[in-house]
Amino acid sequence: MSEARKTIYRYDYRRSRDQKGAAVARRPVVVVGAGPVGLTAAIDLAQRGVPVVLLDDADRIGEGSRGICWSKRTLEILDRLGVGERLVRRGVTWKVGKVFSGDELLFSFDLLPEAGHKMPAFINLQQYYLEKALVDRALEFELIDLRWKNRVVSVDQLNDGARLTVETPDGPYRLDANWLIAADGARSTIRGLLGLEFSGVTFEDKFLIADVHMAADFPTERRFWFAPSFHSGQSALMHRQPDDVWRIDLQLGPDADARAEQEPDRVRARLDKVLKPHVYELEWVSIYTFNCRRLDRFVHGRVIFVGDAAHQVSPFGARGANSGIQDSENLAWKLAAVLNGEGGAALIESYDLERIQAADENIGHSTRSTDFMSPHSGAERRLRDAVLALAPKAEFARRMINSGRLSLPKVYDTPLSTPDEDVFAGTAKLGAPLPDAPLIRRDGTETHLVESLSGGFELIYVGDAGREARLCAPHGIKLTVVGEDLQDREGLFASRFDATPGTAYLVRPDQHLCARWRGFNAAAIARAHMRALQR
Repeated sequence: MSEARKTIYRYDYRRSRDQKGAAVARRPVVVVGAGPVGLTAAIDLAQRGVPVVLLDDADRIGEGSRGICWSKRTLEILDRLGVGERLVRRGVTWKVGKVFSGDELLFSFDLLPEAGHKMPAFINLQQYYLEKALVDRALEFELIDLRWKNRVVSVDQLNDGARLTVETPDGPYRLDANWLIAADGARSTIRGLLGLEFSGVTFEDKFLIADVHMAADFPTERRFWFAPSFHSGQSALMHRQPDDVWRIDLQLGPDADARAEQEPDRVRARLDKVLKPHVYELEWVSIYTFNCRRLDRFVHGRVIFVGDAAHQVSPFGARGANSGIQDSENLAWKLAAVLNGEGGAALIESYDLERIQAADENIGHSTRSTDFMSPHSGAERRLRDAVLALAPKAEFARRMINSGRLSLPKVYDTPLSTPDEDVFAGTAKLGAPLPDAPLIRRDGTETHLVESLSGGFELIYVGDAGREARLCAPHGIKLTVVGEDLQDREGLFASRFDATPGTAYLVRPDQHLCARWRGFNAAAIARAHMRALQR
């Protein structure tokens, strides 16, 4: 668009060492796609000592803001990778959402009503800022070989890996990978080269997405309207971003002409109804439809799919990129464990199991929210309108309203977890990432539980019998004693984990809880550790 202000970061193509000579080089891991998901995978693997070649067919980032909502769990992952704090400082923090019917407020909700967490419920931040932070972080690792303008044009599956043909400005070269991670997005080249198809639903409804630059004092919150006066009969969504940029989503219906709707005069006519009397500039405009679908399997031999290359959902609920980053975290520690000989072969299959569970949950939520926003029949529309009419007066009706259930991490039903033998209350759940809590280090400085974890297997022991636990802790598991190494002065760790003296918790490298006991038992801990490694 003529008025669009673009934030674009460009990177130089450089000839790689693998383009020299006739021999085909072999690398432990090749990641295709240097978006948020691929960059997360590469950084996580490098932090675990695994060399990674990261290929991307472009030489720049910053084509429109695209994803903007980043969830608490994603921020905790990115914090472990070294960029979380800077992203929170750069982004717009929010936790309140409001839902309107027409111009009437139906209800509001708080996504993180309790204190004691390092990371906020959500930040809004343009995707190009996130990608730039991840690229900068990736360039700090000697173990990451980031190659721009390297386009994969063929993939041959081998018994012990995959062989790629990669096109560059200097011509093609071949590259073998022990493992290939396909993080190349919704139009995945790797998926196409392997002839893999999605299963699921494609929705016909079209939506206008626009980023505008304007000075406005609207509150920093998620605002969603059903049939507002400024966009009668359809839905609308508004979010604040940094740099005085605002995201507007407008439902257009299935019959909208995508080309015509992107004409500046048509876009302005719609936005004027939303934003007047504010003066604004158009930053970025697109028309989108969306899918709720996935591959039947995410693991195909030595080729593993993550993010949009594996599954696609509607943008309502911020489930796409957040889920993709969580895919990468789930995979990275497992792949590192297999490569270093600690993990059994079935560990990679657990990625397929666990992340398909997450994808199906996201697809279910996305499908239900889309059906509520865009009823398929007159009867469904009448039911939807009746629910909206009842919502100001009835709590049960408010629970039925679905404007996009916002992203939450998956609680895995997984063979990597050891079933509880004791009863536990609290908010910590087996198979889920740990709830955060404020703690105090030995030196008196403040910290939080999640940021204090090592990134490997960790045993959290509660009480003052830490010496016994230290002597008996299984090899390869870091021990942290709450009461010695860390102090729970506010009692939030105790309440969230239902912790009593002597309780022990085994945590996976991706910070998911995989076992817990009311008493320390070194043999049981060792068995749970082996189970989590599928050995």
